[in-house]
Amino acid sequence: MTGNRSSNRLINSLSDHDYDLISTGLEEVDLPQGFHLATAGQSFNHVYFPCNGIASVIAVSPKGRRAEAGMVGREGFTPIGGLVRPSEGPFDIVIQVAGHGLRLKLTALHGPVNSSPALRDLLLRYLVAFNHQVAFTALSNASHTIDVRLARWILMSQDRMQRSQIALTHDYLSLMLAVRRPSVTIALHMLEGQRLIRSERALVVVRDRSGLEDYAGDAYGAPEREYRRLMDIDQVKTTPRVGAVAPLI
Repeated sequence: MTGNRSSNRLINSLSDHDYDLISTGLEEVDLPQGFHLATAGQSFNHVYFPCNGIASVIAVSPKGRRAEAGMVGREGFTPIGGLVRPSEGPFDIVIQVAGHGLRLKLTALHGPVNSSPALRDLLLRYLVAFNHQVAFTALSNASHTIDVRLARWILMSQDRMQRSQIALTHDYLSLMLAVRRPSVTIALHMLEGQRLIRSERALVVVRDRSGLEDYAGDAYGAPEREYRRLMDIDQVKTTPRVGAVAPLI
């Protein structure tokens, strides 16, 4: 493989041969906040490889109830259903933290996936890793308090953004946690009281990354370690300084 091609981990992990198979179809795109990558019940024509920003994968019930099932950033691609040629998907996939990335038409994906076992294996391994994240989101929603779930989600966001300042609105946080906005405000105040974060209007600043990980406990870490195992990424064993970014993905 030749150097860094992209901030997206999957694109950057491709062999030269597999990158050449899809490179002519890759298109650079801005991913502004609120941009829909897919809409529940509607067909989609592209998969996206974010280089920055965060996409929220939102489950939508037949009666319109909504809850976040997972998030995607520089570590992956979305919609993962594009790998198996569905006509439509059951999720709204919306950019919640603005960024940029690459997109590829499904028609330009399926041929290379069918011809390259290595490319197919890479994308399938990510699909499995994403399913682990979704499963642990369900587990966390069922077993952890709101403040712990918030700590988990802030850590996951920082993993993908690679900076201490993360643009997060209360509306988005309430959707992510499936709770009302007043509960989000209380949870933010709890983390602020421990001097783990600073919360400003539409902005969360991580002050103590290692302390936030301790606060999250077993709510955070297992899916991230599984991602690294599946994607063959060695975890660097270091102790991060206060406020430093030491992501698991």
